Amino acid sequence: MAGIVGLGSANKETVLRKALAKIAHRGGAGSSVRSINGATLGQVWPVAQEDFAISLGRHSVTLDGEIHNWTRLATGSACPLEALERAYSAAGPGFVADLDGPFALAIAAPEGLFLARDLVGKSPLYYGKSQGRLCFASELKALLGWANEIREFPPGHYCKPGEGLVEFARLEKRPPLRLPPEEMARQLRQFLVASVRKRIGKGDVGAWLSGGLDSATMTALARRQVPRLHSFAVGLEGAPDLQYARIVADFVGTKHHERICTVEEMLAVLPQVIYHLESFDALLVRSSITNFLVGRLAAEDVPAVLSGEGGDELFAGYAYLKELDIADLPDELIDITKRLHNTALQRVDRCSASHGLVARTGFLDKDLVEYALGIPAEMKLRSNGARVEKWILRRAMEGLLPAEVLTRTKAKFWEGAGVGELLAAHAEEKISDAEFLRERNLPDGSALKTKEELFYYRIFEEHFGAALSPALVGRTKETPSHS
Repeated sequence: MAGIVGLGSANKETVLRKALAKIAHRGGAGSSVRSINGATLGQVWPVAQEDFAISLGRHSVTLDGEIHNWTRLATGSACPLEALERAYSAAGPGFVADLDGPFALAIAAPEGLFLARDLVGKSPLYYGKSQGRLCFASELKALLGWANEIREFPPGHYCKPGEGLVEFARLEKRPPLRLPPEEMARQLRQFLVASVRKRIGKGDVGAWLSGGLDSATMTALARRQVPRLHSFAVGLEGAPDLQYARIVADFVGTKHHERICTVEEMLAVLPQVIYHLESFDALLVRSSITNFLVGRLAAEDVPAVLSGEGGDELFAGYAYLKELDIADLPDELIDITKRLHNTALQRVDRCSASHGLVARTGFLDKDLVEYALGIPAEMKLRSNGARVEKWILRRAMEGLLPAEVLTRTKAKFWEGAGVGELLAAHAEEKISDAEFLRERNLPDGSALKTKEELFYYRIFEEHFGAALSPALVGRTKETPSHS
């Protein structure tokens, strides 16, 4: 996605250019720094978002995201930025509740900077103060050295001068749909098709294909709508994901690209991964290494990719969920979906943006999320002797995917790629018990959980030192040990 920075003071181009340089990887197609309405705004943009950036200098808006319904926001608008500017002027800050698509945006209005972030936090955004003025950026590293009181901007909120943070939308349970399973599966497929339609752009999008149900769903639906589709997979020799990705690619007819990597290669790119990820969370880093490599692979052929992120959270894909009482499932799914913004979605964003690539998450489409929240829990975890996860999604994709994939059980991203416990074992060799006990407690009062996490934290600290507080790092939710 694009990279944005800004400060609520005019004529601060020098500061903003330095900040923007730290996230230049998020661009590749162009950059802009300008002073307007008493603020200074900066942006870099990738090839996939070049169309809307053409008019960047004429409007007081900077945007990381894709607004699918911009033509309906303000009559007569000629581009997304103008539509956002005019909608804010006409309807006030509440207009963001009507936006369809992922976004982190800033508007330099006469009364001051206005910031907003989408409901699930697909587009990253951080904010703070510089000499008492509001500032913001797409990544933490862009704020280090010149901003203080840095925090993550919360999803589903806007910030207006004089009002502070205001929640404009929230993820919450919906009344359960009362439909026959066949009709529910049909409607779900319709929402999936529409979501992918919005995200295939000019047809120059590819697909990250792990061979799991979610990425296979995005791939199969996109392939039905474009004449040629590139798919991409990375893993260790013999990794299950590589095998299943080939099966899907052959079945739906993609031009498939595969990269077999080694443990040595994963360790070699680990410092780059942690720098871009801005995290030391063990499971997040572990899953990001092959994601980073597949992002690099995809960027050689396409400007954007489809990603299956969000399917497990919306449709109950994780193994531990089978152990819950079915009545507790809706609340748990809401909880883990709310946690995506600074864990799995951060992985997807950084592993694409680090290569100037845009990743589009079809499962997190606004209308699809709304529909999924209304699907009864028993349609997601269907009891048929044993509980079947994502049952309704499997039904919706019947005929579009091979049987092996429709019946495949969930594998964690790093497991399916063949990473397994290799990185944990490496950390065990490198870090003694005494070192772990001595170094596990962090400056913010939290504690590292494993030697693997300490191994990652040491690299994190080399990159950022004391400038980036561990408190700003999202942590993966712990699940029951039997998961």
